[in-house]
Amino acid sequence: MTDETNETVRIAVYSDGIFAVAITLLVLDIHVPPPEHLPTGGLSAAFLAQWPVYLAYVTSFLTILVMWINHHKIFQHIRWADHGLMIYNGLLLMDITLVPFPTSLAASYIRQPDARIAVGLLNGLTLLIAVAFNLL
Repeated sequence: MTDETNETVRIAVYSDGIFAVAITLLVLDIHVPPPEHLPTGGLSAAFLAQWPVYLAYVTSFLTILVMWINHHKIFQHIRWADHGLMIYNGLLLMDITLVPFPTSLAASYIRQPDARIAVGLLNGLTLLIAVAFNLL
């Protein structure tokens, strides 16, 4: 491998780690219902009550997975890295690591009056990620 190819491989491997951390952070919002606070229907009802958290986890996991696949495909075509590439890749990774926050926010507020704000923040982040992908 040339030094230039080695550099792109290093960037891709580093990026893979960031994607892995972002996906891992998503699961931290899934909590075991405490036995002392179970609703009338018991554990089943407690699990069903957390449906927004599960939905947010699955959709965000799949979204990050698609972004990781696209990132991987992009780096299959990159033969050398310059300063701009590293900056744009860093901006993309910064945006991706933010995904767990608005995901959690949307899951928490989906049944509240402020649901539009929470979902709007998630959509805004998605727009920033799309811009970062295009810059990359």
